[in-house]
Amino acid sequence: MDGFLTAVADYAFMRNALLAGVLASVACGTIGTYVVVRRISYIAGGIAHCVLGGIGAALYLERTHGWTGLNPLHGALVAALLAALIIGLVSLRARQRVDTVIGAMWAIGMAAGVLFLSRTPGYAEDLMSYLFGNILMVSRSNLWLMVWLDAAVILAVLMFFKQFEGICFDEEFSRVRGLNVDLYFVFLLVLTALTVVLLVSVVGIVMVIALLTIPAAVAGHFTRRLSHMMLAAVAISIAFTTAGLAVSYSPDLPAGATIIVLAGATYLLVAAGARAMSRRRLRQRASSRERGCV
Repeated sequence: MDGFLTAVADYAFMRNALLAGVLASVACGTIGTYVVVRRISYIAGGIAHCVLGGIGAALYLERTHGWTGLNPLHGALVAALLAALIIGLVSLRARQRVDTVIGAMWAIGMAAGVLFLSRTPGYAEDLMSYLFGNILMVSRSNLWLMVWLDAAVILAVLMFFKQFEGICFDEEFSRVRGLNVDLYFVFLLVLTALTVVLLVSVVGIVMVIALLTIPAAVAGHFTRRLSHMMLAAVAISIAFTTAGLAVSYSPDLPAGATIIVLAGATYLLVAAGARAMSRRRLRQRASSRERGCV
């Protein structure tokens, strides 16, 4: 632990990594709460895996066609937004084919990314980095992009909190009240796409859904109020990313994978504890009824 704290004090890349974890956690906890409550993790997964196509295209254009200044996250942002719009519109217009469309988008996005990267110098290293994350290599330009994406997500949630709450908890009642449920559902998917782009640099495409859903799922065991769940999920996500960096530093483990292992282990412990407490309450109630009958 001392070595990690020393590295944070001495090296800018470690400070960038910590800041990237915090920035990603803000959107992760906020939008992840909606994803968990609305139960759209499978849609978020499809969006996440389409991101590789945009990353591959951006790298290809930058390195082979001289598009200097083009950031891979710019390509990821475009691909994620397009995937969110396509999947959202199809899920609303052709509900019986949603799973098929998501699966097709998932596969096409990954395949397109691999094809672009195969034609880009040094693709193997970049492929591993974007698939499994490399938070230690987050650049200052990426941090600024994450700041702007965070600001957009937070502003949208503050402006439309009640509307999103309505479509997550009681879609039919919201529709009866005159809320444009379809529009806000697609908007929520767009915000999910922005959050996915934020998380790609931290844990990579493969594990992005875990970090998007686990902090909110853990928070859901301690509070049922949506705003409190969001705040708790943000704090839990920051704890996971910071602890993952600290644990992975000395043994030189992959930071993204370490973050996910810690998050997954925590969720299993919390879920097991909640189940044990629920069973204990049921036994106590049954015992109280038996005593009352006697």
